[in-house]
Amino acid sequence: MAYVITDDCISCGACEPECPEGVISEGDDKYVIDPEGCIECGACADVCPVDAPKPESEV
Repeated sequence: MAYVITDDCISCGACEPECPEGVISEGDDKYVIDPEGCIECGACADVCPVDAPKPESEV
């Protein structure tokens, strides 16, 4: 399951440069992850100050 960014996102952008696949981008009100490219590495979750990225199974 891919990671998703929950509504807890504060749009700080810390996750975007950490994604090795480059599938995180700034959305209208929060950052978003393209589920087709997510390799479930968790790098985004490791740097997020508010724990917004979660495995899709946990949302």
